[in-house]
Amino acid sequence: MDIKRTVLWVIFALSLVMLFDNWQRFHGHPSIFFPTMQDTASSSSAPGGASGANAANGANALPQAGTSTTAAAPGNAPATAAATHGQNLKIQTDLYDLNINTEGGTLTYLALRKWSDKTEPGKHVVLFDQSATHTYLARTGLIGGDFPNHNDIFTVEPGPLTMTGDTLNVRLDSPVKDGVKLVRTYTFKRGSYVIDVQNQVVNTGTKPVSPVLYMELVRDGSQIAGPKFSHSSFTGPAIYTNADKFQKVSFKDIGEDKAHYAKSADNGWIAMVQLYFASAWVPKQGSPRDYYMGKLGPDLYRVGMKEPLGTVAPGATETVDARLFAGPQEEHMLAQIAPGLDLLKDYGWFTILAKPLFWLLSKLHALIGNWGWAIIAVTVILKLVFFPLSAASYKSMARMKVITPRMQALRERHKGDPQKMNAALMELYKTEKVNPFGGCIPIVIQIPVFIALYWVLLSSVEMRGAPWLGWIHDLSAQDPYYILPVLMAVSMFIQTRLNPTPPDPVQAKMMMFMPLVFSFMFLFLPSGLVLYYVVNNILSIAQQWSINRMLGQHKTKKAT
Repeated sequence: MDIKRTVLWVIFALSLVMLFDNWQRFHGHPSIFFPTMQDTASSSSAPGGASGANAANGANALPQAGTSTTAAAPGNAPATAAATHGQNLKIQTDLYDLNINTEGGTLTYLALRKWSDKTEPGKHVVLFDQSATHTYLARTGLIGGDFPNHNDIFTVEPGPLTMTGDTLNVRLDSPVKDGVKLVRTYTFKRGSYVIDVQNQVVNTGTKPVSPVLYMELVRDGSQIAGPKFSHSSFTGPAIYTNADKFQKVSFKDIGEDKAHYAKSADNGWIAMVQLYFASAWVPKQGSPRDYYMGKLGPDLYRVGMKEPLGTVAPGATETVDARLFAGPQEEHMLAQIAPGLDLLKDYGWFTILAKPLFWLLSKLHALIGNWGWAIIAVTVILKLVFFPLSAASYKSMARMKVITPRMQALRERHKGDPQKMNAALMELYKTEKVNPFGGCIPIVIQIPVFIALYWVLLSSVEMRGAPWLGWIHDLSAQDPYYILPVLMAVSMFIQTRLNPTPPDPVQAKMMMFMPLVFSFMFLFLPSGLVLYYVVNNILSIAQQWSINRMLGQHKTKKAT
């Protein structure tokens, strides 16, 4: 039995299956191999999954969404009648165009001015939205009594709504309810995707109160599609705590009451994640809080936290500071905002390899100033690091190519007796000191690193809109003229010609068609990823050709 032929057939079959799997996921079907990942650990398992975080104890029941939905809130909280829609305050900063609605002081629209929408030219990427087709909100309020929440109409303190200096403050006052007034101040800082949110709870009554502040993100279940034939980007809520780390939960699990996550901590944050962009509430660390998730309607979900404020005496004020992040998943920026926030940029199972690869890529970009050339530099470095393994692989393939005529002769001589044929082949391998697995094992060892780099290039918002040279204006988009995929096909064809010719005619034809199959797939992949493979193939060709040449010269010297 030809072991190498079997290995090649297995690789080809797996490639076709993976290609079909990516096609399925791109069209919204579940993956064969990679269902939506979620961390099943939770610190204190509450009954009922997502609903258990909101025990229906009356005072601590969360108010329902002030939207058109009439479904019960998590934990069977009573429905709250939707208030009259308030006024939209149109605010502009150097980074945002956003609306704050006076109904609850809720962020109902947020566009990122420095990031263009690829699907609608001339428009910006929109995160928060409240329209007929999409719902995505950031809101906060009080529970623990008949206190101001996101359904109440706030009044706006006079002041500018357009940033002219380094900061912009927008202050809103709630009506007094049950002796409690809520004063909320949004502070926007120039050049920052972090919004400071201050909530002042003022007890204007004659009795002590014990309010609980909640902060939540509400979103429909619409998915953000990634590039064709690429991994399916996770879209949904996530929770991070120091003990349970990063936990992402699918909308499906929330809807089926199967969500598992940390229920309480005195640290951490909540987030909504999608391809390239995210939002997150980051409260003050060290303050106890309870986390919750729930379904608000047929296609409306929320993730949030409840923070008890203790007893507020009559005439006293309790101030709670938090931060709201809304922006791109730039790894270095996220790491500076809060512990673990850089995990919003999700590399999946290969995080342990992907993070150092992105670190190297970003350092090279800082030196070179161009992400395309940084990708090429990383490819060269990886090729140098794996040179001993690659050299061993190519030497083995070169030796196999030299003895291929003798292998074919042995197969022809013993084609009626498989046992004798295998014994003769093994003797030939032993005599010529050729390992039939020698060409495959070094490549298999490198596969995890290459897959990790694949995730880095597909997940990095830094590639979005980043040019390389000439016709490549966006490394996260496919090559508009398919030049790189064609070069990919040519380089794979040359590699195939440098490898030993398979003795089986069917296998030989299959190897000739493989460059076409993979190149078709690469037509739709981001150009940054195709660039990496083209450069990697060119370096491999140069290395393999030089090794073949050296072995040929060595054989000639031995013959003389």
